[in-house]
Amino acid sequence: MSIHKEGYKILFFGFLVLALLNVVVGILWPGLTLFRWGFLIFSLLLYIFLLFFFRLPERKIEPVHGLVYSPADGKVVVIEETFEKEYFRDTRLQISIFMSPFNMHSNRYPVSGTVKYVSHSPGRNIVAWHPKSSELNERTSVVIETPDGKEILVRQIAGAVARRIVTYAKRGQAVQQGDELGFIKFGSRVDIFLPVGTEVEVPLLQHVRANKSIIARL
Repeated sequence: MSIHKEGYKILFFGFLVLALLNVVVGILWPGLTLFRWGFLIFSLLLYIFLLFFFRLPERKIEPVHGLVYSPADGKVVVIEETFEKEYFRDTRLQISIFMSPFNMHSNRYPVSGTVKYVSHSPGRNIVAWHPKSSELNERTSVVIETPDGKEILVRQIAGAVARRIVTYAKRGQAVQQGDELGFIKFGSRVDIFLPVGTEVEVPLLQHVRANKSIIARL
């Protein structure tokens, strides 16, 4: 277990701010020992949560052609055929995973292949489990073409709390199943669009883990 690089700056400045606030509280309310202790405990709990949020567990896998691993930790909230209008412009099988602030937020490539498309779209910040969040919220879409020519779209979606989507994918890049695709800071959602007819391996409301849970078979 380690700390994700996306958390270094937040953890550093968060520590400084919380330390400074505790010094100020001690100066302004020197006699209110209970209040000072309460604020210190709150600060420690908040910092522990930040450490927990930016955790990066080691999850190495051996790539397996034909399997689709979950790109994120969270709960499966959508399994349906839908019209994907950004890239495919046809009907695809959509599997959506809601990530709460308590989930590990590193996103992984569900399959191996070549990155064919990367696009970032600004948008709103409605709750990530809302059906329209895939179209209206800030989002980044990445399309991976597998060695046998199948294209899979992974979409990172910001939620009501999330304020930054980080994507490491670059067009033309060769990627391996299980490698890191990106990171979303605080509550969010990841959609994956698969060819119609793909065999789904998870039920609705199932909790899944990136690089651990097989969600489909191509």
